[in-house]
Amino acid sequence: MIKYGELTTKGDNRGTFIKLLAENIKNAMSDYKINITYDFSRMFIESNNIDDNFINKLKKVFGIHSFVICKRINSNDEEEIKKEALALMKEETFKTFKVETKRSNKKFPIESMEFSRIIGGVILKNIDCKVDVHNPDVLLNIEIRNDVTLIYTKEAYGNEGYPVGVQGKGLLMISGGIDSPVAGYLSLKRGIALECLYFEAIPHTSLEAREKVKKLVRTLNEYSGNIKLYIVPFTKLQEEIYKNCDQTYNITILRRMMYRIATRFARKRNCKIIINGENIGQVASQTLSSISVINEVTSLPVIRPVVCFDKLEIIKLAKEINTYETSILPYEDCCTIFVPKHPVINPSHEKCEIEESKFDYEPLVKECVNNIFKVELKDDFNNYL
Repeated sequence: MIKYGELTTKGDNRGTFIKLLAENIKNAMSDYKINITYDFSRMFIESNNIDDNFINKLKKVFGIHSFVICKRINSNDEEEIKKEALALMKEETFKTFKVETKRSNKKFPIESMEFSRIIGGVILKNIDCKVDVHNPDVLLNIEIRNDVTLIYTKEAYGNEGYPVGVQGKGLLMISGGIDSPVAGYLSLKRGIALECLYFEAIPHTSLEAREKVKKLVRTLNEYSGNIKLYIVPFTKLQEEIYKNCDQTYNITILRRMMYRIATRFARKRNCKIIINGENIGQVASQTLSSISVINEVTSLPVIRPVVCFDKLEIIKLAKEINTYETSILPYEDCCTIFVPKHPVINPSHEKCEIEESKFDYEPLVKECVNNIFKVELKDDFNNYL
């Protein structure tokens, strides 16, 4: 039984959110034979094979507040409820317990508190234990609904957030670092479907670096299931920047070119926003001045989910979502090669335009966009990663 999270605040749109959640669960559980039914208050998944892997997959689906594995009785028969409640409690290990009954079917003749006492009496007669209403070892829940009764003990918590895709699609500028995968995860949590764009400059970056990014996207896919990864062949444009521009402005100009390419590709892919892992003050290109002049070249909204996190907070979350160990593998991306000793931290708009006027970048940007290609996410370099 699924208990909805934040989507319960959606009013008239609630049905749309719930329907999409059901579709996302079906996709996540494609290896299992399941049946899903739902209403505005609960969702039910029926399966004959609920194992640890099933539970772990369900925990990663955004839009779920919590879920329970419950015994369903297709009636409100008092004796049948007693029998199944006792059978369930005999499977538990405990010294103290409490019974809570919710009676949404008001035609059921026994009030909730009284029925909890009745069930508690059955358990006390058959199991050596005590009642503890404040801090029980086991909480037995009974939900008496119309013609159906649900009995359960353990409750697992989900990922909260919104169902992925309900907000439309965004383009994640993903690198091989720690921050951008975390930014992608947080975007998924807000219901944004993702496509990923990775800039590579072979031979200055390696195929191992690409495989590292593929592995990061595969990890993010455990929370979504439909992320695509596209590669930008960036070598020629990057070399022109380093050949023609003031060295201290190289990273600033580099990032402006990336934004131009990402903007055009995002529009081709019907992405409403650009997403990245920028974090205020972390590196020279992420000071407020740098972010401002870099952001000038795009007309799309740029979302920076980790912009105000400190590094330890980002690392903590990266470890929780299982991207950290991949992110710290020693394969450089475009933004970490050829970094000048003293990059500008307060670039000006005027100086950026002067530096960009030193070479004809527009054909190179178009070439990058035209040559973007999609890669499959299968693992080709197990020996490296």
